[in-house]
Amino acid sequence: MFTAPTLVILGVFLAVPVLMALWVSLSDWQGVGSPFGAGVSFVGGKNYEQLLSGGSLIEQQFGTSLRNNLWYVVFVVPIQTAVALGLALLVNRQVIRGRGFFRTAFYFPSVTSSVAITVLWLFLFSSTGAVNKILALVGIAGPNWFNEPTGLFTAIGHGLGIQQGPALLTDHTMLGISYWEWLSGPSVAMCAYIIMAIFTTSGTFMLLFIAALQNLSGDIDEAAMLDGAGSWSRFWLVTLPQLRTTLFTVLTLGLIGTWQVFDQIYTGTKGAPANTTLTPAYLSYQASFNDQQWGVGASIAFILFGIIVVLTLLQRLILRDRKVSRRRMRWIENVRPAAAATKEQQR
Repeated sequence: MFTAPTLVILGVFLAVPVLMALWVSLSDWQGVGSPFGAGVSFVGGKNYEQLLSGGSLIEQQFGTSLRNNLWYVVFVVPIQTAVALGLALLVNRQVIRGRGFFRTAFYFPSVTSSVAITVLWLFLFSSTGAVNKILALVGIAGPNWFNEPTGLFTAIGHGLGIQQGPALLTDHTMLGISYWEWLSGPSVAMCAYIIMAIFTTSGTFMLLFIAALQNLSGDIDEAAMLDGAGSWSRFWLVTLPQLRTTLFTVLTLGLIGTWQVFDQIYTGTKGAPANTTLTPAYLSYQASFNDQQWGVGASIAFILFGIIVVLTLLQRLILRDRKVSRRRMRWIENVRPAAAATKEQQR
């Protein structure tokens, strides 16, 4: 009885829309009238087939969006997690003066509107922006970031004299684009978005790590210090394993957020240049609201949902609790007796 209001609200505003979207992804609804009207028919997996093996332009766009978003995730999630943990360790130290100021300064970009940050980024990374002016001071001619479609690894290959990939990679395709294009890396424009994502999200995850660090008991770390463990050994073998739950939360939230990136793309480049900043979330919006292919747009959303669920479960499997590693056992067996012997000699 007490949970009924919440269940009703979740059902009306969450479960029902999801089920309606699932029906739209399996129908030929064109966005006119009710999706359950007489003129709407069931088409099964036709919309999904069009995305995954249709050989059409929408398949190529979907493959391109997955490639872009995949590189976005690969770069953003590990870096933002490492930066957030590093900032948390830094501002959590008792010897740091003005810790409250630094916590606020690091967290401030996270509470700023993403639209405002994106507009600022467009100014900073424009051809006459501050970033290129700084590069010019050291003799580097900066690119026109948001108009440069070249992939990062492709640009590095061109610098090394590699103008074209091997036939094995260029002649075979997946989701409408070649393997060579899959391996080209994020475009220069997408790299600007990657830097922006790390800048704006690391502060939020820093707070989660700070809360976890403050809940850790200092006895274990002190015992490891007395046993002769250095700062790196204490962090890697003592502190980090105790942060596994928080680490899983940060990685999961980062994974979900990076696969759903939309507002920055909508405000900034709208998929340009040459679709190298196109993401599945923006392609779903574009197919639905611009092209009136509502079934295709809903199908993209459910495929994206499946990708997030699979990667989250895989991440959970990797970060599950394990038995004590052999390395840690060797550390316990070797370091502790050595430390005890040293103390005995000092006595």
